[in-house]
Amino acid sequence: MRFHTRKWVKPEDLNPNGTLFGGKLLAWIDEELALYTIIQLENTRVVTKYMSEINFKSSARQGDIVEIGIDVVKFGNTSLVLTCAVRNMMTREIIITIDQTTMVNLDENGKPKAHGKTQIEFVKDRI
Repeated sequence: MRFHTRKWVKPEDLNPNGTLFGGKLLAWIDEELALYTIIQLENTRVVTKYMSEINFKSSARQGDIVEIGIDVVKFGNTSLVLTCAVRNMMTREIIITIDQTTMVNLDENGKPKAHGKTQIEFVKDRI
């Protein structure tokens, strides 16, 4: 799994228990999955269609640095299925896993659109 993004857990990210609020973490994950999909499919019109079970394994506290990791599970006709894990950067302890998230490629009218991609591409290889 490639870990693409790091986030620093700040006071405004905490729940009343003093740990990272799950909703904040899920927002970070959703944004990262969308950005990854936009880059892979070369289209800014993508949406999250489905997330499988979300498994919180540990928590993060103020000052922790977390990393978001993503891998491609499969390329669909109009979609990209991704897996995700978030870990504590310093301890490498897994905080959350999501086995499958389906991101859908859309046309200018907001309808699913075939993307024609079949494998991971790196921006440096497109230039």
